[in-house]
Amino acid sequence: MAEKIATRDAYGETLAELGKENPNIVVLDADLSKSTKTNVFQKAFPDRHFNFGIAEANMISNAAGMATCGKIPFASTFAVFASGRTWDQIRASVCYPELNVKIVATHGGITVGEDGATHQANEDIAIMRVLPNITVIVPADGIETAKAVRAIADYKGPVYMRLGRSGVPVIFDADYDFQIGKAVVMREGTDVSIFACGLMTAQALEAAETLTAEGISAEVVNVATIKPLDVETIIMSARKTGCAVSAEEHSIIGGLGGAIAETLIDGCPVHMERVGVPDTFTESGNPKALLDKYGMTAADIATAARLSIQFKQECI
Repeated sequence: MAEKIATRDAYGETLAELGKENPNIVVLDADLSKSTKTNVFQKAFPDRHFNFGIAEANMISNAAGMATCGKIPFASTFAVFASGRTWDQIRASVCYPELNVKIVATHGGITVGEDGATHQANEDIAIMRVLPNITVIVPADGIETAKAVRAIADYKGPVYMRLGRSGVPVIFDADYDFQIGKAVVMREGTDVSIFACGLMTAQALEAAETLTAEGISAEVVNVATIKPLDVETIIMSARKTGCAVSAEEHSIIGGLGGAIAETLIDGCPVHMERVGVPDTFTESGNPKALLDKYGMTAADIATAARLSIQFKQECI
């Protein structure tokens, strides 16, 4: 079984490493540093860590102010708060002036589990990617997270990065070269393209194994950067296979699936199935049970791939 690391853990450790390398990096949190793992940075650099309490909007406004003074602020809280309570501040104070603020939100999606349905951010990618000037990233594992944190620290401009609570399988090697805006073909295929992000990339790779045993060749593409989207790689894959599936731990409306569909309708119209959270408020419960309940397992991705291939064949 592959080693599992929570992406939030990789974030905390990498942030502390960056703190040693760059004195301009400051970290802001909203009374959740133990959960977001920014407490690792706090222990190492207490004078550069700021806890704003349960005042997320104030945190983002202060991050914007620090950015104008040459600091590189990393602001963290749960994804449901980072995208919902602070949207006005992100829009007007960060994105509009295009300030160098990094919003790294943890506890995204339904695998928050027993924290409660109100804390499950299934809409945050859609809310963030509609904003001009912002980069939106959803890493697939701990290694990609560590690489992405370093990349956004060097990148100039607003960033929203979404991380998870639970451990996810490690699917990348230590020498993996993460690039903002670049999708990665994890597995070559000819029959169907599966575009995935976050923990669903590991599920997509598992689904591809199942399909291989049935004689179906599935291409798996990890789309960590939701915005700007790697249009070239996505269209190239869809043209090769002739049909597609999107897989994400997010609403099927407006997230990765929406971004892929928009791209394909413009550049390569093919049949596409979407795997993700249906248009509903989800329940609280065990993370694995929730993935099962809402049809977001490797088996569900494989089923979607078969349907997409079937539709393709019927239209030939």
